[in-house]
Amino acid sequence: MGDSRETFGPKAFVTGFPIKHSRSPLIHGYWLKTLGLPGSYRAHEVAPEAFGDFIRALKDGSSGFAGGNVTIPHKEMAFRLADKPDALSRELGAANTLWLEDGVLHATNTDGRGFIANLDERHPGWDRHRRAVVFGAGGASRAIIQAVRDRGFREIHVVNRTVERARELADRFGPSVQAHPAGALAEVMKGAGLFINTTSLGMDGEAAPQLDFSPLAADAVVTDIVYVPLKTPILAQAEEQGFPIVDGLGMLLHQAVPGFERWFGQRPVVDAALRALIIADMESH
Repeated sequence: MGDSRETFGPKAFVTGFPIKHSRSPLIHGYWLKTLGLPGSYRAHEVAPEAFGDFIRALKDGSSGFAGGNVTIPHKEMAFRLADKPDALSRELGAANTLWLEDGVLHATNTDGRGFIANLDERHPGWDRHRRAVVFGAGGASRAIIQAVRDRGFREIHVVNRTVERARELADRFGPSVQAHPAGALAEVMKGAGLFINTTSLGMDGEAAPQLDFSPLAADAVVTDIVYVPLKTPILAQAEEQGFPIVDGLGMLLHQAVPGFERWFGQRPVVDAALRALIIADMESH
């Protein structure tokens, strides 16, 4: 029998295709329980061809949801179908958080805020420098670049195997962002205070290239948006070379905060118990 609190209160979702791997239900379920709030948060797998119908049911109220999270491959479509996307999601062209307000479907993207909040929590002062290197130019790098730029970094160097992808990001996010081919990595790292891996290199135990972090500023921070494994090969290399590192798990946890507050009315806290819960789940799979 389900928890009686789920009978009443707002209902929220996470949707993607596939979605069974999502740890968002664990995160939001933990907050609902610890805060003693009524409501539910469930994973709903929706195929791309059915996503339009899913959003229509959300808008007209027939789904019963107050809102939810959206992940791959629906983020761009969620943005396009929302009635009122905010400035962050408009610049990104993608949304990961939806909520209904007076019958109007609002949208935002919390990935960048989650990334920044993770660094603030795990390594305060990480932003004392104004030069950053972003390794990779895939979809995940958009919100990262936006957030780092908005934090005040004046130089953001995007390095990618296919330089055209990096140029697209430079065109999107303005003059503070510069595009480079992979061969320029060592050069653009000189004096940088932040190195961000946004590629999938090293995910799930896969091999990653050997990187020399010595051109970075002596107190530079190295971070990775991959969190399986928690200490990726790139982070392990940076740590061995004496640089402070920040893993990517906190980005997942912190990006969930604004949505929960919208749907359930209280701002949750990312604490050590939640982090331990998700790590235990990672280790069990």
